[in-house]
Amino acid sequence: MSAITIHKGNFQDEVIHSDKPVLLDFWAPWCGPCRMVAPIMEEIAGERPDIKVCKINVDEQPELAGQFAVMSIPTLMVMKDGKIINQAVGARSKSQILAML
Repeated sequence: MSAITIHKGNFQDEVIHSDKPVLLDFWAPWCGPCRMVAPIMEEIAGERPDIKVCKINVDEQPELAGQFAVMSIPTLMVMKDGKIINQAVGARSKSQILAML
């Protein structure tokens, strides 16, 4: 499975009402550290069917970025039952991202 692109229309179903923990990546195409994290997120999405990996492009979804007070990217968040249980700002290694779960 690959990472799911999140927008206002699918946010509630894919993130808030998810039956699995959600690993969210707030990113933008012009962001160098975001491009470093992207293949790691895809790798995790393929390896971990027990979680949902989602990406939010902050340029296309400024309302969602604002809702979570995202000031720097990449911002990674882990959500469970609609609540943030962990978050980190900046590029992270695969082991650091997995440790967030």
